[in-house]
Amino acid sequence: MTAAPHHPAPVPTDAPREAPAGTARLSLAPTICRGHGICAALAPELIALDDWGYPIIAAQPRTSAQRADARRAVDLCPALALRLRRS
Repeated sequence: MTAAPHHPAPVPTDAPREAPAGTARLSLAPTICRGHGICAALAPELIALDDWGYPIIAAQPRTSAQRADARRAVDLCPALALRLRRS
């Protein structure tokens, strides 16, 4: 009898996109962003758009409502250019 080949478990290639409750830091990968502008519509207190429609992180989330807005923007970014990390 031959042994079945061993397949290692998949390794995640991406860091978690969401920070737990508490202090969080919102960041943008500008080379990945495509300027859809969804993030600014979802988190207007945190993200502004420049003259070409690309996001600028204007503030960091301080309240639970802002963290929820930031989380929603991260989750719905079509280019996956936003990250929300524990700081």
